[in-house]
Parts: sequence; structure tokens; C-alpha cells
Amino acid sequence: MPEGLFREFLASGDTLRVYCRGMPVFTSTKTGIRSLLEYAGRFAPCEEGVIVFDRVVGNAAALLLSKVSCREVYSPMGSHLAQETLRRFGIDYYFTETVPRIQNRSQDDMCPMEKLSRGKEPEEFYQACLSLGLGDEL
Repeated sequence: MPEGLFREFLASGDTLRVYCRGMPVFTSTKTGIRSLLEYAGRFAPCEEGVIVFDRVVGNAAALLLSKVSCREVYSPMGSHLAQETLRRFGIDYYFTETVPRIQNRSQDDMCPMEKLSRGKEPEEFYQACLSLGLGDEL
């Protein structure tokens, strides 16, 4: 595990960092899945699998990670549903904490992106996000 890079990521204000062939290729401070959507729209897929550091990995992020040819993801928090999706697509994951589900910002329900992602394949979910205008700033 690239522990030094993970510690560096956690200490930063970044919400996402992507490495390809050991070199940083993308960073973002956007919230939610917007950073992954931006990366997917601009760079994906990388010919070789990328390593991703993300603040929160729910099923929505897991589907997008598959789309961007991620081979490893590191996060301080991931959901059980994300674990299932990452396993299904052969992506190694390292979560500091695993939670039953990703919550919305007010912590009173499931994250809307987690809800939207259920039962979808990576490209189907990506297109659903774009149809909602989540990729408009790309």
C-alpha cells in the first residue's frame, strides 16, 4: 500500500487524487462524486489501471472507478455496497472504516447518488449522472 501517499492525501484538502504509472495525473477539491465525474469525462480510461485516493467511496464512486480503469482505491470511508461492486470489477480497495451505507449530507437518509447507483452498470450510472447535469462543469 502506498502509505505515504495516502497519509499525504489525508493531510491535504483534496477530495480526489489519481495516479497513473506512479505519477499524479489528476487532483480535485470538488465535493461528492463531481471530482470522479470530472476525471472520467476528461481522462478515462487510462490505458493502465490507475490508483485512486478518494475521501468517500460508496457504490456510486465504485461504479465510476470501474469506468476509469481503477485497479486500487484508498479511502478513509467506504460502504458495504461499494465493497461488493469493487470486488465484482476486480478493484483492490483499502478502507480505514467500512459503513453500511453512505449517508446524505444531513445524515438522515442514504446519499442520493448511492440510491441512483443501485442496480446500474458503470456506463449506465455515468450517463444517468450526466443526464442530471452533474457533469455540466466538465
